[in-house]
Amino acid sequence: MRFRNILAFGVALAVGALCGSLAGPRPALAVAREIIELQRDVTTLLQGQKDLSTQLTQDHTVMRTLLEQSNDTVGRLNGTMNGLQKSVQDVQANSGARLDTMSTQVQGLSDNLEEIKSRLGRLNQQLVDLQNNVQSLDAKISGGAVPSTTPTSTGPTGSLPSNGGGSVPSSAGGPPPSADTLYSNGLRDITSGKYDLARSEFEDYLKYYADTDLASNAQFYLGEIAYSQRQFQQSVSEYDKVLTNYPKSFKLAPARLKKGMALLEMGQKNQAIKELREVVKRYPGTEEERRARAKLKELGVAATAA
Repeated sequence: MRFRNILAFGVALAVGALCGSLAGPRPALAVAREIIELQRDVTTLLQGQKDLSTQLTQDHTVMRTLLEQSNDTVGRLNGTMNGLQKSVQDVQANSGARLDTMSTQVQGLSDNLEEIKSRLGRLNQQLVDLQNNVQSLDAKISGGAVPSTTPTSTGPTGSLPSNGGGSVPSSAGGPPPSADTLYSNGLRDITSGKYDLARSEFEDYLKYYADTDLASNAQFYLGEIAYSQRQFQQSVSEYDKVLTNYPKSFKLAPARLKKGMALLEMGQKNQAIKELREVVKRYPGTEEERRARAKLKELGVAATAA
C-alpha cells in the first residue's frame, strides 16, 4: 500500500511536470530529460515494490515452516511428558510396597539394637553381681570360714548326689527357648524375609513371655508380618492388640499408622483417614505423624477433622 501511494505520487509529479512543461515556454530537451528521469524513478519504485513483495512472500514461507516445526516439537514434548508422567506413576505405585517392606526391616533392626543394648545392660549387672560374690567369698576365706562339705542325703545306692554339676530335669518336650533367643531369632528372620518362621517365634515369645517389656514389640511384628504378606485383615487385628493390650508401648504410633495403611489397602478409606488423623493428633513430632500427614495430603483430605 505504501509503495502504491509513492507510485501514485510519482505519477502525479510526472503529470504535473508534463503539464508545467506544456504550460510554460520550457525547452523540449529539458522536458524530455525530466520525463526520462521520472520514468526511471517510477521503474525503480516498481522494482522496489516487487522486491519487497518477494521478500514478504519468502518471510511468510519461512515463518510458516518454523511454526510447523514448533508444532511438531511441542507434540513430541507432549508425548515425552506423558511417558514420563506414566513412569513416575509406576515408580510411585511400586515404591509404596518397597517402602513398607523397608520400614518393617528398619523397625526390626532398630528393635534388634535396643534388645542388644538391654542384653548388654543385663550382662553388665550380672558381672557386677559376680564380682560382689567373689569379693564376698574372698572375705569369708580370709576370715577363716570353711565351706561345709557334709552331705545331707544319699542316693538310692548310697552315693552322694552331685553338688551343682548336673542339669535340672526337663519335661518330655523340653524347656522353651529363652526370651532373648526367641526375640532375637524373630527379629533376624523378619529382617531376612522369613516371615512364617518369624511368626512362629514371635507367637512362642508371647506364649511364654507375655509379661516382658518386649511383648508389645513381638505383637507389633505379628502385624508387620501379616501386612508384608498382604493379609491386611489379619494385620489390622494384630495392630489392634498392640493398641489395646499395651497402652504404654512405644509401638503405639507405628501400630496405629500401619493399621491406617492396612485399612486403605482394604478399601476402607473413611476408617483409614480416621486412624491417620489419630496419629497426627496423638503423636506430634514423630516420624509416624509426618508419614500420616503425607498420606492424608496424598488422599486430598485435611490432617485434622473439621
